[in-house]
Amino acid sequence: MTIPATAPAGGFDCTAHAMNPVGESTPLSPWTIYCDGSAMPNPGRMGLGVVLCAPDGTRHQLSQATHTTGCNNEAELRALLLALGELQARGASALRVYSDSSILVEQLGGTTAPPIARLHDLLDEARTLLESFGLVQWQWIPRHRNTEADALARAALGLAPKPPARALGKRRKK
Repeated sequence: MTIPATAPAGGFDCTAHAMNPVGESTPLSPWTIYCDGSAMPNPGRMGLGVVLCAPDGTRHQLSQATHTTGCNNEAELRALLLALGELQARGASALRVYSDSSILVEQLGGTTAPPIARLHDLLDEARTLLESFGLVQWQWIPRHRNTEADALARAALGLAPKPPARALGKRRKK
């Protein structure tokens, strides 16, 4: 089952999702995924970043470079696949997925979105993995709420984290 999730106000507060002290996943205590992918250049080498928040509030980080090249959308999908594989191995049954990729959320989150031919095989792989989880909640989040997963994806490529976004406001004339 896929339903929309509500984005946490502060981003990566794993303790806000902690409900089950044993670390087991139940529909009342899902694992939370923050995933991001980078392609440098785009298309180019891909880096994957994932932050997993367990039901007991513990955090797990995954950062991995791929041996293939691809575009940013493929990197986003591969980061999700990395997270899903890890959580399947851990026996998770419920997920809350946060991504700044609208394509990922639209294609896999249950909305009707036009298919993307070049991502077809990866999307099918993700759909197959997602079927092994009882409940999956999806939420698109803005980039500034996904900075940790982004930093992990960039670190996999040997890149520094992006600087924080500057506040929009009036510019001073010089």
